[in-house]
Amino acid sequence: MTFVNTNEKKRLTVLGIETSCDETAAAVVSGPDGKTIRSNIIRSQIEAHLAFGGVVPEIAARAHIEVLDDIISQALRDAECDWEDIDAIAATAGPGLIGGVIVGFMTAKAIAMAAGKPLVAVNHLEGHALTARLTDDLDFPFLLLLVSGGHSQFLLVRGVGDYERLGTTIDDAVGEAFDKTAKLLGLPYPGGPAVEQMAGRGDAGRFALPRPLLDRPGLDMSFAGLKTALRTQAKKLEPIDEQTVCDLCAGFQSAVANVLAARTSRALDMFADRFPDQPKTLVVAGGVAANGEIRKSLLQACEAAGARFVAPPMKLCTDNAAMIAWAGIERLAMGPVDHMDMPPRPRWPLDETSGSVLGSGKKGAKV
Repeated sequence: MTFVNTNEKKRLTVLGIETSCDETAAAVVSGPDGKTIRSNIIRSQIEAHLAFGGVVPEIAARAHIEVLDDIISQALRDAECDWEDIDAIAATAGPGLIGGVIVGFMTAKAIAMAAGKPLVAVNHLEGHALTARLTDDLDFPFLLLLVSGGHSQFLLVRGVGDYERLGTTIDDAVGEAFDKTAKLLGLPYPGGPAVEQMAGRGDAGRFALPRPLLDRPGLDMSFAGLKTALRTQAKKLEPIDEQTVCDLCAGFQSAVANVLAARTSRALDMFADRFPDQPKTLVVAGGVAANGEIRKSLLQACEAAGARFVAPPMKLCTDNAAMIAWAGIERLAMGPVDHMDMPPRPRWPLDETSGSVLGSGKKGAKV
């Protein structure tokens, strides 16, 4: 077994690789003492998917193949590192679009074998979960709200690898709902920024859109019905003018922010019940965390609850390889790691004990 002896070497330098969706990324990060992002290269594929109104998995996988080697080389150059300076290779092994995951993870395996370095198979969601420990020196435990194109979850983060899901979406993820709303209203891809831009010129009070599940206990969420209500309003007013699109976007964004803020208040109460002697901290991560209205609502909920609000810098909210490298460092600091036989996984829930509200199949639990 190949491993890094953390008793002899406190400072680790790890190359991270991320290819789970439509960003090709590589980064070099050093830590756990003196945490430093030495490089963080991200190549977006937005232009390649614009014509299709969303990510096409086959196109994404081919694009990763075309540029990944150059991205890795650039990350090493920017970090002023040679291979002998790298202690381990960390790569996303799931969840994600399986073609893209295979490209990045198999590349990482090849590098690890050729260079004689340990390989750390990283759960993409764990990368998001641990980013605040890289950027804000956050201690365990804390409450995590993960909001992205594929996931909307509240999780208790007790430690590395120790997660408990408190609530999740029972249908669309928040980012998915934003993208579908944008497409419905004829807005360009990516949908999230487009909806937010139009909402900035809209009247959120013009349409009475629902706040799904707020009258029910627990922390589960639903956004498919909100999207359907918006479509119904739009159909009634066809053809809709630009101001109506702005008002619909504003109403939709406000409803999402209200739901997340209300659920956050309840989640912070649950956290306080579980950890009465610990300060309350909410970490928000994932691409949707870049939405200004949602950040504002979550911050207000935290202030009302006397909780600390932590959101990584915008560049580290969306998919990136620095978070993957850092998760690799956190894993290595726990002891020997050998995941050379680990397969890429399209599904990989952080909390593998709670089961799935959406069921499961051959690919694993639908988180």
